[in-house]
Amino acid sequence: MGSDYGPVQVLVRDGVMQVGSDTYALRTITHIGQRKLVADKGAAWRKFVVRALLTLIFGGVLVGALGDAWTLAVLLVLAALIWRLVAVLRLPPVYGLVIGTAGVEREAVWGTDRSEIDQLSADLTAAVGKLDLPPMTFNITHAIGRNEVINQYGAGSIGKATHHGAGNIETR
Repeated sequence: MGSDYGPVQVLVRDGVMQVGSDTYALRTITHIGQRKLVADKGAAWRKFVVRALLTLIFGGVLVGALGDAWTLAVLLVLAALIWRLVAVLRLPPVYGLVIGTAGVEREAVWGTDRSEIDQLSADLTAAVGKLDLPPMTFNITHAIGRNEVINQYGAGSIGKATHHGAGNIETR
């Protein structure tokens, strides 16, 4: 993983779960679930092909009409399109722990390692059932930090979700 991912510590003790500066009372948790976000690589390829064809068509017209000086511009645009495609194809799936309290669901932690989120979900479920458990600490090593942007692709996509902290997802 790149430098965009870092560790987040989740602490469960004394009837509360603390994720960064957010605290959840275990007795008020009514639902524990998970979410998975995956880049739609098929849509990324379709966008790339359409944009590359448009670049080649309009670039060919510009090169033919204005001379070979525009060849470099066409190549730069194609390179940028390839770079963007590779960036989308390399996006890992992102897994989120969802906590429901009083009818409101909040994404408490997002990370790229599914096993970490699975383990946290299972242990948190046990902690909600038995509030007298000893303190537990979870280190989510590949968590998405504050102010990360999660790009959503696909037919059901609503655009971008900006992560403003360890518990708030704001949809734009």
